[in-house]
Amino acid sequence: MPALIEDARAKVNLTLRVIGRRVDGYHDLESVVAFADCADRLTLTPGEELTLTTSGPMAEACGETADNLVLKAARLLGERVPGLKVGSFALDKVLPVAAGIGGGSADAAAALRLLARLNDLALDDERLRDVALQTGADVPVCLASHACDMTGVGETLMPLNLPKMPCVMVNPRIPVATKDVFAELGLRPGDLLVGATDVMLQAPGWPEQGGSLDEWVEALAASSNDLEAPAVRIQPVIGTVIAALNATDGAWLARMSGSGATCFAIYENTADAQRAAEKLRREHPIWWVHSGVLS
Repeated sequence: MPALIEDARAKVNLTLRVIGRRVDGYHDLESVVAFADCADRLTLTPGEELTLTTSGPMAEACGETADNLVLKAARLLGERVPGLKVGSFALDKVLPVAAGIGGGSADAAAALRLLARLNDLALDDERLRDVALQTGADVPVCLASHACDMTGVGETLMPLNLPKMPCVMVNPRIPVATKDVFAELGLRPGDLLVGATDVMLQAPGWPEQGGSLDEWVEALAASSNDLEAPAVRIQPVIGTVIAALNATDGAWLARMSGSGATCFAIYENTADAQRAAEKLRREHPIWWVHSGVLS
């Protein structure tokens, strides 16, 4: 059987509101999630043994192969699907690691899609969805890789129809651990974030289907990323990245994605985004910069 291939698209949190911390230690969130046109690539060659090899410019940052979420997801699925067909995974890693864009989660989700194809499983199979959530909070949203409003700990997804959003994504090549950012947020089990009751009582009013880019940017600007301030305290360079994005011509909205350190800006058109990316690459040659489209 020929090799199967899936792209693992970068996830971008256009907004991220923290409602509070549950008694089990997990955080309840509300986030508008979009997906970028930059991606890792995962290949599955069917075979008897489950293995993983990594290559690409970010491969060294992936850490120990045995700890990779691709293998974790595959093993968890194997526990639920008797006789699961597996094989050799090959990951071409181009997205930054520990960057707030769900790189590892997107890779795990791509692995689940590949295994679903190999084993004739539907993507809405409860076992797939269960494994996705057990693998990581961002894996369910990456499984579909479709723009949505994500709530709970990542398990509740409401599809959204976003317009194409020209963007620039920037990572200063400094990893930020999600657990450290949540620790800096400082919520104890059972705590609500200050003002979170207002968020729960007044659900975000996102534009209807067919809403324009202007309408979406206006709505997004009225929200925020609650993890941005604690992340900046841990890595002040995040504030430098946001300031650099805001200083580019045509930037409509700039903020951090996820728990950082990747930040993004939305532009009126792709030409403005490309010029901004070129400026940032000249001024900050060590930064990872991507110009593209969110959807």
